[in-house]
Amino acid sequence: MKSCQLKRIVTNSFILLLSITFSIEGVSQSPSFITDSLDSYIERGMKQWQIPGLAIAIVKDGKVVVRKGYGVRELGKEDKIDENTLFIIASNSKLFTGTSIAKLDYEKKLSLNDKVTQYIPWFQLYDSTSTKLANVRDMLCHRLGTKTFQGDFTFWDSNLEKDSIIWKMRYLKPPLEFRQDFGYCNSGFLVAGQILEKVTGLTWEKYVEENILRPLAMNNTYMNTAGLSNRNNVAYPHNNSYSSITKIPFDNVDNLGPATSMVSNVKDLTNWLFLQLDSGKFNGTEILPWPVLQKTRDINILTGSRKSTVYPSHFRGYGLGVFSTDYNGKQVYWHTGGAFGHVTNVCFIPEENIGITILTNNDNQSFFEALRFQIMDAYLDVPYTDRSKFQWGYFIQNKKQTDNELAAMKKRVDANNSPGLKLADYTGDYYNTVYGKIKISKSDNMLICRFQHHPDLIGYMQYMDNNEFQVTFSNIGYGIYPAKFYITEGKANAVEIKSNEFVESDAYLFAKDPEGLMIR
Repeated sequence: MKSCQLKRIVTNSFILLLSITFSIEGVSQSPSFITDSLDSYIERGMKQWQIPGLAIAIVKDGKVVVRKGYGVRELGKEDKIDENTLFIIASNSKLFTGTSIAKLDYEKKLSLNDKVTQYIPWFQLYDSTSTKLANVRDMLCHRLGTKTFQGDFTFWDSNLEKDSIIWKMRYLKPPLEFRQDFGYCNSGFLVAGQILEKVTGLTWEKYVEENILRPLAMNNTYMNTAGLSNRNNVAYPHNNSYSSITKIPFDNVDNLGPATSMVSNVKDLTNWLFLQLDSGKFNGTEILPWPVLQKTRDINILTGSRKSTVYPSHFRGYGLGVFSTDYNGKQVYWHTGGAFGHVTNVCFIPEENIGITILTNNDNQSFFEALRFQIMDAYLDVPYTDRSKFQWGYFIQNKKQTDNELAAMKKRVDANNSPGLKLADYTGDYYNTVYGKIKISKSDNMLICRFQHHPDLIGYMQYMDNNEFQVTFSNIGYGIYPAKFYITEGKANAVEIKSNEFVESDAYLFAKDPEGLMIR
């Protein structure tokens, strides 16, 4: 008996020593930044950048290194962010769409080179040649010739049906070259989603759920933003671009679903990262054939081919819903996602078996990306540079410019100048070929602008001078910008309105006479 007990004690001690050794080895494999500095770096960054809440997951060699939350779901409330807290992952939806289409291509149910008009006969781009050439692949890699976000003021958060958005793509006059120039186009992914539905008989939402989410046990991930505020454990969106940090409304972008409507958390996204790092397998079971993942990563258009002056990279390109670059000799795949009040990223480095996802609930910050680069630097042996500090310099420059512009507009409003016309003379219905109609009416000593396709959005217009008004949007995420009226023979016949570049960079020209409108 004593001999058996001694043997058991020796054996158990050896197992304990072995497990401690493995544990130490596991910890030692993580860079010191991850083990010693990550918490303090995040907490300091969140305070500086005014981020109420952040969730992060890091996986390495098939194991979770970090998966946790920081801060709060809503400013002024005590509910904490954790690994299950839901965020709108926005454009990180795109790789789910690109993967679904690549799977159908692999199964020969469609071809990436099929013409769009084969599935949507009434589809048109601005010019007939591009319309005839446009194929499924073009819809998934931002090479239609449009500017980045062109059309999104019309489409984003609007009440337009999906097919109505696709119809309006014919009015987007491209300033760039088809298949030559990169211009980020959300509506292209919507087209791909509609094609998927015609091929499979399933909605985009149902197809992704059945073929990706359920097999990956992503059971707390949702395909649409509708009803998000009623779910449990949700991060509320915030913005501080034009005022002190404040909660703003949730986006409803389900009409652009395949580009941007998914909702998830870092726990579920960990499984998505494991699949990406294990050639389409999860827990040893093949969920997607490896050639499907390969197809999504093949670069279809270059976005840059010159050495970066800031990062150890040389080329950048776009596949089917995912960016690709080299980083200190390793190939990195990533995407960011931005909705009002939420900015997120998902990144994986297969050669090093590393995956990262970061979700945040203030959209006016670059810390979520600075943190990703800081983690990559740590794992890929890049000499330490404080990436947050570097990005902060650019942020402060932009903030000063915005503050100066806001102060200048306020000064012009406070001057209380008399309008060039009576306020009532500026009122009426105005039209833009892409957007449709806005209605401007008088309310006391200001004008009110209402938008046909954004029934919950209001522009409050205060006179400055020279027939220009300051427009403050009811959803402050859209910003505060000048609007200029054009006067002909003593009558207002057009107005130019702009919103936050987060939505679209160009202003829209609305005219009282809808005939012969210039498309902006």
